[in-house]
Amino acid sequence: MPLVRIDVNAGRAPEQLSRLSQAIHDAILAEYRIPERDYFHVITEHAPGQIVAQDAGLGFDRSAGVVMVQIFTQGGRSQEAKEGLFAAIAGNLADAGVPGEDVFIGYVENGAGDWSFGFGRAQYMTGELGIPAR
Repeated sequence: MPLVRIDVNAGRAPEQLSRLSQAIHDAILAEYRIPERDYFHVITEHAPGQIVAQDAGLGFDRSAGVVMVQIFTQGGRSQEAKEGLFAAIAGNLADAGVPGEDVFIGYVENGAGDWSFGFGRAQYMTGELGIPAR
């Protein structure tokens, strides 16, 4: 159920973009145990200079290979679960060739009534989909 937005600088091959997406999805599957087909990713490539991602004062540099990940999901997971997800994403992306300093993750929570999966209905609220357990 998470909606994942992945922003990268232009220049990666389609297979590389697919690998990044799958690496993130695999981490979510492993950590949150969501169904395999709860796979909603938007990958956006940007021209040089359209992504600004500094280090927030932590003392490292990012490369042009930065991968910015925004995860939109229902609230209710513990901080430990979120940190486990962050680590799993970073680990999987490292396996895909993205060093840790180039992984930036933003996490946004919302509620069951904030989702429509089609037909203009809030399926969690209508009962068409069961609200995921934590």
